[in-house]
Amino acid sequence: MSKYFEELDYQQTPIGAISLRRRHDFRLGKDILEIMLGDEHLMSDLFTTSEIALATLGLAYHRETGGPPPRDIVIGGLGLGYTAEAVLQDNDVTSLLVVDALQPIIDWHEQSMLPLGAALIGDSRCQFICADFFATAAGDTGFDPAIVGRRFDAILVDIDHTPDFHLAPGNEGFYTAAGLTKLQQHLTSEGVFGLWSNNPPDEHFTAHLQSVFANARAEAVSFSNPFQDGDVTQTIYLARRI
Repeated sequence: MSKYFEELDYQQTPIGAISLRRRHDFRLGKDILEIMLGDEHLMSDLFTTSEIALATLGLAYHRETGGPPPRDIVIGGLGLGYTAEAVLQDNDVTSLLVVDALQPIIDWHEQSMLPLGAALIGDSRCQFICADFFATAAGDTGFDPAIVGRRFDAILVDIDHTPDFHLAPGNEGFYTAAGLTKLQQHLTSEGVFGLWSNNPPDEHFTAHLQSVFANARAEAVSFSNPFQDGDVTQTIYLARRI
């Protein structure tokens, strides 16, 4: 392949073909690592600000309770690993379960095909679980295969594009009042739910969260996008049981 474009892997998954590719962007003068679902762009290492913010804002929101620090964390959606890396940079965190339904993405990390893979695999606090996050959230056994009903201090989710733009049919049930209420059974009494969205804050979804959780808010996260000659605003939704 051309040195300006390389498909590093291509695999079929239950929701379609997924590929990992590296391409050179001449405008920026750098290589970009991307994950694609068919022709749909899922993520790249060019824009990681909001993925990192999902971790930092979520853990900070937990600390606002004034109780014990967040120690046990679940992430829904592994991706390139930037949210997981940011969680593990918090010294209070003692365990991190990263749940992803796409085995190829886990494999790419375990095979060090992704830049953060070796660090995540090498951290004894971090465990990858190949499972359907949404089905697990709707169930009763919990996210930890070894401990039925285990509760967590924070559950941070970056899977769908927005609360109403989903990667796969069936995900929409998670965002309903019933789905979000069910999620709370996997959280500790001071537990936090954090959700990444590709769009600016939606006041209707924020109000929806506030109707289900004791506290909720939306944090806008803006960063420069050289392809749009300006800033882009995404959202981290935060909700808490108390």
